[in-house]
Amino acid sequence: MPSVRSPQSHCQVGVARGDITPPVGIYHRLWGAATHERATAVHRPLTATAVCFRPSEGDLSRERILIAVDHCLLWGGEQSRLMAGLVGRAQIPAESIQIAYSHTHSGGLIDLSRRDRAGGELLEPYLESLEAELARLIVAARTQARLALIVYGTARCDLAAHRDFFDEATQQIVCGFNPTGSGDDTVVVARMTAVTGETLATLVNYACHPTTLAWKNTQISPDFPGAMREVVEVATGAPCLFLQGASADLGPREGFVGDLAVADRNGRQLGYAALSGLTALGPPGTRFEYTGPVVSGATLGIWDWKPVSDAERSEMSTFEIRDLTVPLPYRPELSTVAEVKTERAGWIEKKQAAEAARDTLAARDGHAMIERMDRQLTRLSVLPAGPEFPFPVTLWRMGDAVWIGVEGELYQVFQRELRTRFPNLMLVITTLANGSRCSYLPEANAYGKGIYQESIALLAAGCLERLLDEVAWEIERLTR
Repeated sequence: MPSVRSPQSHCQVGVARGDITPPVGIYHRLWGAATHERATAVHRPLTATAVCFRPSEGDLSRERILIAVDHCLLWGGEQSRLMAGLVGRAQIPAESIQIAYSHTHSGGLIDLSRRDRAGGELLEPYLESLEAELARLIVAARTQARLALIVYGTARCDLAAHRDFFDEATQQIVCGFNPTGSGDDTVVVARMTAVTGETLATLVNYACHPTTLAWKNTQISPDFPGAMREVVEVATGAPCLFLQGASADLGPREGFVGDLAVADRNGRQLGYAALSGLTALGPPGTRFEYTGPVVSGATLGIWDWKPVSDAERSEMSTFEIRDLTVPLPYRPELSTVAEVKTERAGWIEKKQAAEAARDTLAARDGHAMIERMDRQLTRLSVLPAGPEFPFPVTLWRMGDAVWIGVEGELYQVFQRELRTRFPNLMLVITTLANGSRCSYLPEANAYGKGIYQESIALLAAGCLERLLDEVAWEIERLTR
């Protein structure tokens, strides 16, 4: 009989959720244009959700831990320290752990080089508490792992919009809503259900910068993922895992504000879209099958949910992992540390002159540019030596789905092209996986236009396209 089966994975799943909200008063100034240093309050708690995935037979050697963390990212030094701490505390290999940052720009800047700033004295104790909590969640998720079925689907949401906008008046490309640009509206959703029938967790994989809140906001916030999770969790009664997609050129249509209500509104928009997709999912372990005609006023064609066959369940139990390194060249004109320091000194002089002239706008811009130089110095300080960056990629094939984890911030073409090449395969694409040492990966035609993402990119034009081809080749190998 004709039938349709939703993409599914049959494996072991364990889930643990924790609160990782930094203390009020911690150093919070992530935006260059901000004028505050300390966080003044908490809008919504920051959370971490650990999910343990194992093959259905429980093979610990192929176990992977995915931790969705409400932070923008950690710089290379702090990321290495955190991973080493988790390995020691949880007694699990580093290659088995993937930290997926939501990329909220209102969680604070957890940068230990800012210890001397207001609120900086709280950074070290917080990073230690974050390490302890994530290690606890890893242990809890591993302990609770049990047989489950993951059912996948998709929905649509136009929260994310293209954010490379040409300002006619100033003749420059700015980072903001571009009404003529194209934005990926794909929402990948999944429901993880224990074989006993309990919903363990849900997944929302969507590409959009959490930059609703910007320099005017002084509160700790997960941005739109917070309200999104609330909407989904109230309806499902289970933790919701948010994974950031390839969103380097995508941001909320309404963003860069200080109004917390806008962040919540954006989150509810995505949450309702995700719930639509989750509600449409069929029962786990079934296919939708045509059962035959029934004569009524019309002759009706009847479809019903039927259990999958043993062969199908075996296919859904496929569990394979590929860890690969793709060498990507640094851009030839990449500035040296000395050159950035010289440029930074120039901006310090401009800021001081602006302050002396009481030009508050120029002083603010000068501070923002100094901040930009500081971040570039931080990026350059942790880059691996040599002409190429060893770009890490992890692919997990679990049944009918391939989960892809990549470092950095990638333009949306990465996920759109992969889904075009593999239209019959469910792809869960996570960026900012274990940090962002390489910064942005714009598409080749974005170079040389003065776009912000390209201006701080460390890798050469064409690297995104090369990475895409390498990942596509590995997907073909995994699913051949």
